[in-house]
Amino acid sequence: MDADGAPLVLLDGPLGTELERRGLPLPAPMWSARALVEAPLLIGQVHADYAEAGAQVHTANTFRTTPRALAATEWASRWRALLRLAVRLCRESVPEGARVAGSLAPLEDCFSPQLTPPDDALTREHGELARALAEAGCDLLLVETMPTLKELRAATEAAAATGLPTWAGVTLGPRGDFFDADGVRAAARIAADAGAAAFLVNCTAPTLTSTLLESLAESAARPATLALGAYANTIFEGGVEWPPERYVEEARRWRQSGASILGGCCGTTPRHIAALRRELSA
Repeated sequence: MDADGAPLVLLDGPLGTELERRGLPLPAPMWSARALVEAPLLIGQVHADYAEAGAQVHTANTFRTTPRALAATEWASRWRALLRLAVRLCRESVPEGARVAGSLAPLEDCFSPQLTPPDDALTREHGELARALAEAGCDLLLVETMPTLKELRAATEAAAATGLPTWAGVTLGPRGDFFDADGVRAAARIAADAGAAAFLVNCTAPTLTSTLLESLAESAARPATLALGAYANTIFEGGVEWPPERYVEEARRWRQSGASILGGCCGTTPRHIAALRRELSA
């Protein structure tokens, strides 16, 4: 149980860096979507390994299956086919009853908030993506790695409009400067107002994630009904590899701050998820 008494829900870990770790190059602009074309069996194996590690919620490889990300590729007009394939691969690779989440990511580079499109494009494109993910059979929608408040709002509203449970998260970026503590508290309020059931800090250095969750725990402004979660980027922490045991120790702080949804982002592996299950699930 966390500080609020909620049982732990385990997310999986990253696909992109894990596919690269297993030897698959993922150059831009397709990045992780390239694996759907070149190595679908490897994607399935990664999903299965996260399931074996104890993950209960599995994120389909839809981070870059978008018209905008694929615009300069031969898949521009067939993005829905890649999106459906990503969801199917995830569903077929995890146990029956496990939840499949559709990733709703920033339309542009998640570490370039200055590239965030205007409001009308955000509403139109995230709406199209959210509907496609729902139609593909996702159990919930994961709005993740949002670098700006306006895209967080637009994507969360689009996801919630499908009627599926929606979790929404922000990144502070490689240097941890996209949001300060007040900005993260504002993001949590926006996520709740837009229809999210959970607010997460993701793709952020582990120790900074702890600081932000502690700030949220102290904030009376966070809606009591909004679950908290975290899945951190270990690459950002000085470039030093984080062994699973160290990740778990930081995750204990997240649990003490009320986080009930935990997983891993860039740099983590199935070993990190297994350690979370082993040490924090009781």
